[in-house]
Amino acid sequence: MGILKIERVGGLAGFGLAGSKLRSEGQQDLSALSAADQASVENLFKGATDVHGYRPVADGFRYRITRTVDGKDQSVEVPEAAVPEALRACVTDRLD
Repeated sequence: MGILKIERVGGLAGFGLAGSKLRSEGQQDLSALSAADQASVENLFKGATDVHGYRPVADGFRYRITRTVDGKDQSVEVPEAAVPEALRACVTDRLD
């Protein structure tokens, strides 16, 4: 089905933003997720976070999720609360 690339950005330390030496990244095989998590990911790419009332939090984390469909990368950036736990759990921090 494909690999998802997950990046955690923002927060007080500015993870993953331009000039930051802190990176929080991971990958997850979409087929390894439960059916419910797969549906949640699909809804994120359809913009469903607007429907559920997720709001940005000051100094909160956002997640940038990227997938490849028909040879083209598609990305969505959503608040942490909208991301399934299985995706949040695969992210690890590193210092560049």
